[in-house]
Amino acid sequence: DREELCAQSARCLVNFNILVEDKMKLFPVEVEIIDINDNTPQFQLEDVEFKMNEITTPGTRIPLPLGQDLDVGMNSLQSYQLSPSHHFSLDVQQGADGSQLPEMVLQSPLDREEEVVHHLLLTASDGGNPVLSGTLRIHVQVVDANDNPPAFTQAQYHTSVPENVPLGTRLLTVKATDPDEGVNGEVAYSFHNIDHKIAQIFQLDSYTGEISNKEALDFEEYKIYSMEIQAQDGAGLMARAKVLVKVLDINDNAPEVTMTSVTTSVPENFPPGAIIALISVHDQDSGDNGDTTCSIPGNLPFKLEKLDDNFYHLVTERTLDRELTSRYNITVTATDQGTPALSTETHISLQVTDINDNPPVFPQDSYSTFILENNPRGASLFSATAHDADSNENALVTYSLVEDTIQGVPLSSYVSINSDTGVLYALRSFDYEQLRDLQLRVVACDSGDP
Repeated sequence: DREELCAQSARCLVNFNILVEDKMKLFPVEVEIIDINDNTPQFQLEDVEFKMNEITTPGTRIPLPLGQDLDVGMNSLQSYQLSPSHHFSLDVQQGADGSQLPEMVLQSPLDREEEVVHHLLLTASDGGNPVLSGTLRIHVQVVDANDNPPAFTQAQYHTSVPENVPLGTRLLTVKATDPDEGVNGEVAYSFHNIDHKIAQIFQLDSYTGEISNKEALDFEEYKIYSMEIQAQDGAGLMARAKVLVKVLDINDNAPEVTMTSVTTSVPENFPPGAIIALISVHDQDSGDNGDTTCSIPGNLPFKLEKLDDNFYHLVTERTLDRELTSRYNITVTATDQGTPALSTETHISLQVTDINDNPPVFPQDSYSTFILENNPRGASLFSATAHDADSNENALVTYSLVEDTIQGVPLSSYVSINSDTGVLYALRSFDYEQLRDLQLRVVACDSGDP
């Protein structure tokens, strides 16, 4: 079956090889399947019906269904023929791909009172021998003249609805009237050239002209929905009107806060007015619903400075002190002016880093202690501990003795101090009769810079 093997290909070739076993030789074979006229031209439908108004202008063309023949070459569909008629003739156009496009042309005016239905037969023939053909029955229904088109009561319809209107709400009703009688006066409504997305949102009752919403409205997407409504009577005359649905904003969007730039840590000697973050606030609503303010708690050493276009700088209001507060959790609140107001919070965690702004401090300015004479060498005399409010290296304390002499002998030959712990040790055994009182100064120094 050439049509099964090669469909509409002009040449149908079948290739295979023959193996001569004793010589182990292959001989390629090519068989061309020659088409025979075993397929009749066919139409997808047996009958087709057209309606034509009796005032249709002669010369009007009606494209007719195409026939199809699975054969190729001369065996394929070659010609169309229309049964004889006083009113209609056949004109076959040549398509860009070489196909034949049959059209029925109105030759003379129709008269419904003379003939209500015209029965025609379109024959598609191939070029085979013998010739095979298929037919399509054509019924042309002559429609009574409709000399009054529908007319809308308004050229343009307006309505305003809040964006949170419930689904299925009747928004407005369009109305068109037609003074004709019967089907010529029956008006059906439909959308015309409407945006695909808008068509999914609104529903039009074709009989009553009522427009309702089948999906939620969104002011942020469309502030005005524009659509065209077509009114068509039973014979095909039509009129169009424009419908504008204005959407009223409600406060259904909270402000959006974006940290365009933010610093996560600052030294405690940051000057007042130093920028911590750049904040932008945006609200998709309009009017008061989209008018936003930005704030932070009042008990923090920071303030917001408003820039243009809803941008803010978060800056230091005074010098920070790590020893008082080492970390700030700053809550930035953006609030719109809607009713009720909507707000959004964003949090900034700011670490205050230490600078060496605190010296080590002893709990007392002076200390007194006692030791029995004849003490062993290396005995612990006293522990001097200083505290530094800074952190890390800035709070790492080392201890030393101020150089001095006692009875002409360097102090360092009497006592020593542990530089890490501040513990004083006796380097000799003391004799009460020789030395009753020993005064010395201990210096505590941190490891900061300076």
